[in-house]
Amino acid sequence: MKDLKHIHFYEQLLDEANNDLVRKEKAEGKIAVGYTCYYVPEVLLNVGDAFSVRLRAPRTGSLDISQYYMTAFICGYSRALFERAFEGGYNFLDYWCSSETCQQMNRVVENVDHLKLVANAKFGHGIIDAPLKVSEHGLKHYMTQIKTEILEPLHEKYGVDISDESIRRAVKEHNEMCKIFEEISELRKEKNPRITPREMHILSLVSYACPTAQILPYLKETLEDLRSREADPENKWRARLIVVGSELDDYSFSEIMESCRAYVVADRYCFGTIPGRQCIPLKDDEPALEQVCKYYLDTNACPRFMSQEKVHARHEELLRYAEEYHADGIVYEQAKFCDFWGYEKLIGTAYLKEKTNLPMTSVDREYVISGSGQLMTRIQAFVESIGIKKIQKNRGANNG
Repeated sequence: MKDLKHIHFYEQLLDEANNDLVRKEKAEGKIAVGYTCYYVPEVLLNVGDAFSVRLRAPRTGSLDISQYYMTAFICGYSRALFERAFEGGYNFLDYWCSSETCQQMNRVVENVDHLKLVANAKFGHGIIDAPLKVSEHGLKHYMTQIKTEILEPLHEKYGVDISDESIRRAVKEHNEMCKIFEEISELRKEKNPRITPREMHILSLVSYACPTAQILPYLKETLEDLRSREADPENKWRARLIVVGSELDDYSFSEIMESCRAYVVADRYCFGTIPGRQCIPLKDDEPALEQVCKYYLDTNACPRFMSQEKVHARHEELLRYAEEYHADGIVYEQAKFCDFWGYEKLIGTAYLKEKTNLPMTSVDREYVISGSGQLMTRIQAFVESIGIKKIQKNRGANNG
């Protein structure tokens, strides 16, 4: 297939956190708000003159400094962000939002603030205490935390408009972007899809890492290009897989999947399209903030949610995606030393093996994935096993 429109520009944008579109917004006097977790509602960071940047540390090299401060036994993502902050890579930030969902990341934010690693006199940070289950009390607590730790500081320090009307405008723009991803996701259901896993991963990443108002026009043009694009005559994909797991902002993972001729039909991981790239419904007669907070709690698929109904919903959701996207198997991926996903992949694979005959595998990975021969070998072996099962199934059907 021909190169997707703007794909090389997107790759360039992903080369650094403070990319061209971020700098453009900053030059216009906008407020840059960094975050790392779905528990922090992205859409609420785009109210008024604020814009969200989901933080990454592209081209990470040595992690010696972060290892000195926080040891080697925490996830590479946390260490990479801390290292990049030491290098001055986040000096463009005005505010950093985090949550109690991950103590490793909280240590990063607190150390960044304590050591004054962001060269911005007005730099601030907020850490919300997020509920462990969805309930009426939990929703009220969640809203209070978001008000006191995120919205009110943005208003008081930077004059950001946090009114109901402002939130509704942010949701409208967010939904405009999500409609693009919902349509593109439908293309992944095609027998011979016209978008590759690598391309989808890149599109998803830039939508998180760039200001929505700036990236939206480019995404619209890319969608138009996809509508008229024709897939290669030969369907090269040997297996259609769902990838689920922890934070994954290195599209080298999808490149490895492609090299093994594995097609990623659905991506339920941080920085993926599920959840995060679905439209948020709003009613006119209810406060926008309450509706947004309830939506994020209801759709949150983080393994930190330990209530039985949430655990059950996460696993059932994967079965629904497998049927909807015609998946041949499921891949659990876990960043090394990610506690939550360490037990989630064990519980998830055990539960799903009782419910379905879908092949499953799990892989551990570093933050920087490119050149990982071990990961490629694991995926290749999994794809081969799926191919063998297909052959055996076809033979059984023919013999019958």
